[in-house]
Amino acid sequence: MATSGGRTRAIVILAAAAAALAVGGFLVSTFVRPQSAGNPFAGTSLYIDPDSTAQRALASATDADRAAIAKIADTPSAIWLLPETYPTASIAAYVDGVATDANGKQQTPVFVVYGIPDRDCAAKQSAGGLTPDQYPDWISQIARGLAKHTSVVILEPDALALAPECDNVGARTAQIRAAVSTLVPSGASIYLDAGHSNFRDAATIATLLKQAGIDQVRGFSSNVANFNSTADEVAYDQKVSDLTGGAHFVIDTSRNGSGPASDAQFCNPPGRTLGPGPVVISDGTAHDANLWIKNPGESDGACNGGPPAGQWWNAGAVALAGGQ
Repeated sequence: MATSGGRTRAIVILAAAAAALAVGGFLVSTFVRPQSAGNPFAGTSLYIDPDSTAQRALASATDADRAAIAKIADTPSAIWLLPETYPTASIAAYVDGVATDANGKQQTPVFVVYGIPDRDCAAKQSAGGLTPDQYPDWISQIARGLAKHTSVVILEPDALALAPECDNVGARTAQIRAAVSTLVPSGASIYLDAGHSNFRDAATIATLLKQAGIDQVRGFSSNVANFNSTADEVAYDQKVSDLTGGAHFVIDTSRNGSGPASDAQFCNPPGRTLGPGPVVISDGTAHDANLWIKNPGESDGACNGGPPAGQWWNAGAVALAGGQ
């Protein structure tokens, strides 16, 4: 996974044709969803992090690498909030600064909250997170920073999908439900993460989403930091949506240009390429948008020649962009 943040520069990247479309209708929900007022991506553009690892790499790139890295740097990716980078004492001010700058430019920042206790089952490439006692305070400070701003939050990638494997379904769904209760009053449009189409079957993830409070938020995200095709994710997500009363969804297309690796590798698999850029979806379904949630160019972990998770990997970035 990755971390990002920024305050001073924004770039419009929603596809022009899609931005011109009116918001379509949505699936009828079987309950009143508090965040169902409308597609939060319609009529706005996405904020780009001027201090992202890609922007920093572009500033010092060689002539040979500049064009490839610019494809990544000049496309907005989500801003990842990790407690290791943004601790409780400073995260509210950081989030407020980013959101203030973005909204001042009539743009929307996308934040990824990634600090759940026992993150990545505490034994994988992105292990870490907070203790159960620390986590609620950290979430409260994020909510404080988001207050009075327009923003989107992707909440805890892979946390629910990994819960059966981590053997902590009860604790994890309770933690996410509590985080939802804290974050919803901030006004952010919230998407709980649902893994991806090759992780859990739709019925299982729908049950986990319900336990975690999907009825209180806009919807769910899928394919974060993964490589599945957009078509496969749409088919899967529509099933999950139907099973969760019409929850809306967003899909990470940052690195799915070539689809998944044939051997299903997930950690820096070779031969992958950038996917299509972010776009708002207005087709009358529950599909809200395609986004770059994973920050392309940042390593998945110390595997296949990459550095530790979240660090910029120039060779990997150039390889990703080389197919575009």
